[in-house]
Amino acid sequence: MNVDLVDAAWFKSSRSGASENCVEVAFLSSNLVGVRDSKNISGPALTFTPAEWSTFTAATARGEFDS
Repeated sequence: MNVDLVDAAWFKSSRSGASENCVEVAFLSSNLVGVRDSKNISGPALTFTPAEWSTFTAATARGEFDS
């Protein structure tokens, strides 16, 4: 699926500070959530449905991806 990201308003977590090694997120007008690498802003982006994004962020908050 091709998603238009031209007008996306990308942002980083406030916890990332000045670091460039982050992911950026955008809530898209197509009712999707975009995610990209802040070091490669012209590179590819992933898109998720709101339900997928909510599941991912909840699992992250529970520490499911901690090593």
